[in-house]
Amino acid sequence: MSESVCQNKVFESLFHKYAESLVNFMYYKSGSYSRAEDLMQDAFSKLWKECSKVSIEKAKSFLFTVANNAFLNEIKHQKIVLKFEQKGHSERSNVTPQYLLEEKEFKERLEQAIAALPEGQRVVFLMNRIEKMKYKEIAERLDLSVKAIEKRMHKALTELRKIAVRL
Repeated sequence: MSESVCQNKVFESLFHKYAESLVNFMYYKSGSYSRAEDLMQDAFSKLWKECSKVSIEKAKSFLFTVANNAFLNEIKHQKIVLKFEQKGHSERSNVTPQYLLEEKEFKERLEQAIAALPEGQRVVFLMNRIEKMKYKEIAERLDLSVKAIEKRMHKALTELRKIAVRL
């Protein structure tokens, strides 16, 4: 009888083999160790539920893809929340329809520009500008030097200016 991901010993073996590297991968992407652990656990839960459909050879790819997709879905959700919050601010002021249209277009261009940034720059930019984190806090969370954060932020702002000119 061939081995299957659905067998406890095989599943445990996969967990011991890939859990740590998956947590590390998601930590570097999310900047939160507890979030990375949650994403890893969710990926392994999904692997267990789908064990009959996943071969042992494809298990690693499955785990990393599931965790990464869950993380990307969270980022998309955060963008929607941000957009909703921004919408609330514009509704409070009594301004002309022309101004509201221009503001909406600007926000759309800004969101496109932020989405076009490389991941490292985008993460630093959003942590600083949206979450209001200081460079030192970002550096600690991403396990980078403050200088690296400054460089990423500078590149992000430079890139945003270039993108804004094109849009």
